[in-house]
Amino acid sequence: MNWKLHIARRLYGSYDNSRRVSRPAIRIAQAGIGIGLAVMILSVAVAIGFQHQVRDRIIGVTAELTVRNLHQQNSFDAAPIHVSDSTLLLVKQVKGVAHAQRFATKPGMIKTDNDFLGMVLKGIGSDYDTRYLQQHLIDGNMPQFTDTVASNQVVISNTFAMKLHLKVGDRIRTYYVDDSDMKARQLTVAGIYETHLTMFDELFLITDLHTVLRLNHWDRQQASGMEIAAERYEETDRMRNELSMAFGLDSDYYVCTVEEAVPGVFAWLRLLDMNVWIILVLMMGVAGFTVVAGLLILILERTSMIATLKALGADNVAVRSVFLHLATLIVCKGMIWGNVIGLVACFVQQQWQPIALDPATYYVNAVPIELGVTHWLLLNIGTLAASVLMLVVPSQLIAHIHPAKVLQFE
Repeated sequence: MNWKLHIARRLYGSYDNSRRVSRPAIRIAQAGIGIGLAVMILSVAVAIGFQHQVRDRIIGVTAELTVRNLHQQNSFDAAPIHVSDSTLLLVKQVKGVAHAQRFATKPGMIKTDNDFLGMVLKGIGSDYDTRYLQQHLIDGNMPQFTDTVASNQVVISNTFAMKLHLKVGDRIRTYYVDDSDMKARQLTVAGIYETHLTMFDELFLITDLHTVLRLNHWDRQQASGMEIAAERYEETDRMRNELSMAFGLDSDYYVCTVEEAVPGVFAWLRLLDMNVWIILVLMMGVAGFTVVAGLLILILERTSMIATLKALGADNVAVRSVFLHLATLIVCKGMIWGNVIGLVACFVQQQWQPIALDPATYYVNAVPIELGVTHWLLLNIGTLAASVLMLVVPSQLIAHIHPAKVLQFE
């Protein structure tokens, strides 16, 4: 039998029914561990939730990869690229490609009787995946857009609808400048969407690909670009390199990832990682301080017991092991409470979302929560390992306790 663990368990059990000085120190140490672990669980869950939800929203309105003309990839009035059936087949043959779709854009202006706003008309065809937009429709419906027939319908954002006082069924006049010539199109509002992505809601109107191709004087083999969805987000960099090689280094095709297309948002998301690491270090420091203080109090309170064990033949390593086992039991109980508090808080926020956010600023309606088993296990293992390692140095105080000097006063 492991006598060191047995003594540690007996000592741990004796504190619940005693009035020793160390009892409140143990409670404080357990509270420090519990609160620290709960805060760490919440911090990691919120950071992962933010990153994934904001990333998925951006991918929903675009895709993981975008292909545009190399010379005008940052312009909505860009030169076209050639997108034939063979081009789409070439793209779909790249490993990891889930879907490829064409689109065309044309900058213009909406004018009503009382106001006007700049916008970008985005044309999509029958091959376009509209599931995300349909999920975020707040009124009307998503027409079946094609590249062969002008639908004369448009889907607008709630931002445009509120600013221009539009509703489903209203007709809007849109104007486009092309080589010093003004073109006009009258479109009917078929639906209103809201994604809470300012970069998209304040810019795009969705219509059929045929209308935009005619406005740009392009044929059906041309488009402003392609949006390519990936089966796994983690493979986008590899897919970009393979697509660039497939198109040829001297071609006019420019492939960029969603992080390159929207660098500001992803830079903001990466800052969350740094904030989480700062919180983890601070919480670990607070928890470690309370545990170390508790261990020192335990050692000072049990000086006579340490002297007795040494007098019976136990060496410094064995006695230190007793107190490290004791401290580990204290840490484990604190971690149990920390897990209960942290996981319950995550569950409540995930199910009922009591903490709301302004979507205009944070892109989401409420604080998002996402915590995988792997991250949860790593937090628990890291907390336990770090707490025990912090106790190694203060436990060396035991080596300075001499049995002869202590027992002569007993």
